[in-house]
Amino acid sequence: MENPIGIFDSGIGGISILEKLKKLLPNENFIYLADNRNCPYGSKSKKEILSLSDKNCEKLIEFNCKIIIIACNTSTTNSIQKLREMISLPIVGIEPGLKPAINYTKTKNIGVLATEKTLGSKLFFETLNKNKIDDINIHEQIGYELVNMIEEGLNSKKNLYKILKSYLTPMINKNIDCLLLGCTHFNHIKDIIKEILPKNIKIVDTIGPVNKHVLNKLKFKNILNKSKNKRFIKVFYNGKELSSNYLDKEYELSYLEF
Repeated sequence: MENPIGIFDSGIGGISILEKLKKLLPNENFIYLADNRNCPYGSKSKKEILSLSDKNCEKLIEFNCKIIIIACNTSTTNSIQKLREMISLPIVGIEPGLKPAINYTKTKNIGVLATEKTLGSKLFFETLNKNKIDDINIHEQIGYELVNMIEEGLNSKKNLYKILKSYLTPMINKNIDCLLLGCTHFNHIKDIIKEILPKNIKIVDTIGPVNKHVLNKLKFKNILNKSKNKRFIKVFYNGKELSSNYLDKEYELSYLEF
């Protein structure tokens, strides 16, 4: 089935998922929507997030996508349950990653760096309650201006380092041994985060499990693309042009109203 895989995010964050997915699925076509006119989602109301996510899904349906990936933690945690009720296509979202962190931690202290709306969402709260063991402490930190800095292409890495250090140091001092990146944008600054974190602190991977879930879903639905035709990867944005720092040469980049 040559229909494309649809992916959307509030901006450049989900490119980190697309990067891995295009290698995992070399025959598949992709449509990526960067809704950067409305970025960041993390500061919007739940109603706004649902409305924007629905709009993005409708556009991907217009492109005849066979599956939709919500490559945005804020959108996943605030809208995926409702979207699945409204849309018949398979929808895969970003899991909070709490379960693997809980299974991994030895110090019983887990750090979470995320947007305000992800941390305050019903899905995050339910996942936390379902998986949390009484003696485990979750240390949360809102990433405030990080998404905007990443969208702008990380022009001031010195300033970014300073901000990240102020966010991560209190969690390090709480003896965390793993850190959840609760926003796909933050995968683009993982190297800088690693510079700040002591070697014993593991960054929990949320991209691998999502992409594995997509592959399994495509196999289960029998909709893998087995064609040998040259594939396409189209990336659309509706705000400022995306920073080339994150874009592979294989991507066809275009402005689109959506």
